[in-house]
Amino acid sequence: MLSSSRSERPSSGRVRRRACQYSQARLTHKGTLGTKETIVDDRRAFRWDSTRIVERVSQYELANPGEFADNWLRSAFHELETSGASELRRSFGSGAPADFYLLQELKNEGYTDFIAMAHRFGEGGSIGDIDCFFSHFATRSQGGFSDGDLASLRELLLCLALAVKCVTLSGVAGTIAKVYLGQDAADQVLHGKITRGRSDRISAALWFSDLANFTHISDTVDSEEIIPMLNDYADAVISSIQEAGGEVLKLMGDGTLAIFKGQKPSEACAAALTARALLDRRLSDLTARRRIEGRPFTDVYLGLHMGDVFYGNIGSKDRLDFTVIGPAVNEVSRIVSLCRSLQRQVLMSASFAAIVPPTQMDSLLSIGQHVLRGVNRAQELFTMLPGI
Repeated sequence: MLSSSRSERPSSGRVRRRACQYSQARLTHKGTLGTKETIVDDRRAFRWDSTRIVERVSQYELANPGEFADNWLRSAFHELETSGASELRRSFGSGAPADFYLLQELKNEGYTDFIAMAHRFGEGGSIGDIDCFFSHFATRSQGGFSDGDLASLRELLLCLALAVKCVTLSGVAGTIAKVYLGQDAADQVLHGKITRGRSDRISAALWFSDLANFTHISDTVDSEEIIPMLNDYADAVISSIQEAGGEVLKLMGDGTLAIFKGQKPSEACAAALTARALLDRRLSDLTARRRIEGRPFTDVYLGLHMGDVFYGNIGSKDRLDFTVIGPAVNEVSRIVSLCRSLQRQVLMSASFAAIVPPTQMDSLLSIGQHVLRGVNRAQELFTMLPGI
């Protein structure tokens, strides 16, 4: 009845044939998994009207103060949610009041009967606050809904609620996977790439960043400041990486590991440098804001490297991680660890510097050969002059 595509309409196929005797149908499911800062939010409404050629689908945000919140509080759906009832009916032809949101509008348009229904998923079937499927139907039939009409709706909606729940939970699974794994890794896992040891050898630009002086900051500021500070800087780093087309693979305390792929190594390099430029702008704004607020602020150390890695499932049979491994990953982590001692915000390997776009080559500065812990040979490292 419903596919997993978010563009499908629940008033298609058998639903449409059974609903065509009614003049209007609105189907809504709502719920939030997580917090207001993150989430997994799936609140969509589908509306079918016999007088409209095009069906309407809308996705709406969390109920903040404003018009939406007010409309929700005045709606029949909110009454069902708070009262615990499963149905609410208003037969306008029999003198019933139009006492909820939209009812007066429906009555003015000639509708004679209205029924709202709630199908709850139950305690064992809910995920977070995703716990209910709402629907309402209205008709212009002179006698309103017949007993047969209502029996058909109740029979139909049991199946429809189950279908909507399946589609919704599929979407939630995809969103959770994206939040915790990143878009590319999530897509691969959800498409069945879950065999331990299965990996692809890829060439990628590697990004490893962490916060400057974070250990000192965490030892000297109020402990309640640490998590908000980490979130602020993580938001700046991650949004910059993603905007430039990169994939964040791992968050390790104040550290971030990401990769940039491209048809050619030079494309991956250019994307990483774009992310770095975006990050510089975000850090400037973030530092100014936190300074005004009297809160701790810092900078971000960044290591960039180009190399081959294995990208896939690593771990035990009971706990897998979809990530990258290989000498290049170890090397980029060692590169960023030298930022503090070399007093550089950005350090890059010779393999990365070799494919920097020609327009930025003049900004490269070699800072000589340096020994990376755990790496046999000394490596030439480069930085970029300010303003790039």
